[in-house]
Amino acid sequence: MAKASSPPPDDKTAAHLEAIRAYVTRQAGKDKPPEPEPPQAAHAAPQQPEQHTEQPDPAAKPRVRVKAQSAPPHAQDGAKMKARADDVKVPDPVAITQALLHLAERSQPIIKDFMDRVKLKPPELDTVDPSYYGTMWLEMMTNMFSQPKKMAEAQINFWQDYAKLVENTSRRMLGKTYEQVINTPAHDRRFHDPAWNENTLFDYLKQSYLLASKWTQSTVHDVQGMDPKTKQKIDFYTKQFVDAISPSNYLMTNPEVLRRTAETGGENLVKGLQNLVQDLERGQGELRISMTDMGAFRLGDNVATTPGKVIYQNDLIQLIQYAPVTETVRKTPLLIIPPWINKYYVLDLRPGNSLVRYCVEQGHTVFMISWVNPDERHRDKNFDDYMTEGALAAMAQAKRATGEADINVIGYCLGGTLLAGTLAYLARAPQPQLPRVKSATYFVALVDFSNPGDIGVFIDEEQVEVMEAGMAKKGYMDAHAMATTFNMLRANDLIWNFVVNNYLLGKEPFPFDLLYWNSDSTRMAAAMHSFYLRKMYLENKMIEPDGISFKGVPLDMRMIDTPSFILGTRDDHITPWRTVYSATQLYKGPVRFVLSGSGHIAGVINPPEAKKYDYMVNDNLPPDPEKWLEGTEHRPGSWWPEWNAWMEQYRGGEAPARQPGENTEIIEDAPGSYVKVRAI
Repeated sequence: MAKASSPPPDDKTAAHLEAIRAYVTRQAGKDKPPEPEPPQAAHAAPQQPEQHTEQPDPAAKPRVRVKAQSAPPHAQDGAKMKARADDVKVPDPVAITQALLHLAERSQPIIKDFMDRVKLKPPELDTVDPSYYGTMWLEMMTNMFSQPKKMAEAQINFWQDYAKLVENTSRRMLGKTYEQVINTPAHDRRFHDPAWNENTLFDYLKQSYLLASKWTQSTVHDVQGMDPKTKQKIDFYTKQFVDAISPSNYLMTNPEVLRRTAETGGENLVKGLQNLVQDLERGQGELRISMTDMGAFRLGDNVATTPGKVIYQNDLIQLIQYAPVTETVRKTPLLIIPPWINKYYVLDLRPGNSLVRYCVEQGHTVFMISWVNPDERHRDKNFDDYMTEGALAAMAQAKRATGEADINVIGYCLGGTLLAGTLAYLARAPQPQLPRVKSATYFVALVDFSNPGDIGVFIDEEQVEVMEAGMAKKGYMDAHAMATTFNMLRANDLIWNFVVNNYLLGKEPFPFDLLYWNSDSTRMAAAMHSFYLRKMYLENKMIEPDGISFKGVPLDMRMIDTPSFILGTRDDHITPWRTVYSATQLYKGPVRFVLSGSGHIAGVINPPEAKKYDYMVNDNLPPDPEKWLEGTEHRPGSWWPEWNAWMEQYRGGEAPARQPGENTEIIEDAPGSYVKVRAI
């Protein structure tokens, strides 16, 4: 970002700044000459390399030398305890004051330049009535106060733990043995900096927060008598609040940020302000946090690189046929239906983790649907259209390209929901001109929406009405609103992590292909999205025989006799695996269920070469998923070979390798133009 060239502060402000600078300078040199910076101790934590090399700014103030504060170390053996400085250096207040003074001087022209250049428009807020949230919290408080004994016990337990923390912190400061009252969860990366453990003050601050966080969430969660849906919302928004107030999110309570501020003379905060301004400018006044270096990736260049051709397109899809890499291929082609909530290339990020490339290497002739990123022209496209112009049209073109009467199909997430609906439709309305679906694979796909996980927090009658009103104005669900919803499901990783990195540490987001894809959001056509939210999430009609219809044909999932491979993922926060599992009790054809490690994305995109996670199998499919889990066999590594071995029975023999365009026209090279349309 170009440096601002606005006029200096007015005389009054400049006089105040000069007085503060003079005071700080006097305090820094009072009573003793400046000391040289002590050498780094041999046992000190190594400095982590920066992600990017930063060029010195000629306008920056000289960097401040930082002096360590004294505090006893953490130790368990009382005989070895001695009062000495903590291993982790913490900057003194003078250094921080000088850095903040520098920030005050540098920030004024940056903000003025932004305000002069950017004409902010009022944000379009489609929100529920505030009383919606007030009623929810009132119900929680009413039930809480009706259980005074339980609340008193929770309060006493909290104060006992807090008293124990104060006692152990005092023992630590006196050089005596002590113990941790509460440990940081292994997966919590907010407190990875050594100072959170090795510095007495920050360790106390961290444990205080963890105790308060645990008490708040458990107390709210244990309130009895609430409607389950309301209880889920209360739990979710309590966690959002608790995550937001973490001491790691603030300048004066984050040791890593304080150190960097002193070391750079506040330049990290200046750079952070520039990053903040750029994100506000990108959102035209609405904060849109950068998660990765968006300029580091180019579709078809270093992501979505598997060679192929677009052989067909209509208003909703482009169909990609990928080039073979084997001399012969499996006779039965493979069609992949990705979700249109996100773009397809999560399945083809780079060669090392591309499911598309893996399938091609295993001899599949692979076809991929690339959905349009809808705008106001698509407002009336409904689920029927996504079936006819999407799934059915792609099947017809795959038959045309290969001449085969059979096809294998994968549906991922919402694409899997569409696949199930399409098969139920074909069971009652056969289409002889289409290929027969020989096998169906469902990746983390719901047909039963009785327990949709945390995403259900955002879906009820009041909120759906607000979304429908917003979609009526535009013709689509806004991509930023969709992205924000999903980011809130993992706020520490996908929001606060970047607030600290980008705005407090002043670093550029690290180039990461998966976060590039996550930031490449899509819109949702109004008619389709309203049907999806109401008939599936709110009313759960898909699981009911004849509960919903596609093109006037009532659907019954129990009529699906296609052999099915169903994948769930253990830590899925979008489609919980136990709800995914319920489909095993619906389809009348043979079913194989596999449970992968990790979550909605990493559990699916888990190539064999990575040797990560594991997966579980059990040939028995009892109605209760917990019973299924009890009888599972754990297998190491990726589930991809397990699926590929299952697919052997549906390969249909061998055929010469098929080149894209042999029996169809070629429109353009993969990844095509539809996927390149950005909504944000």
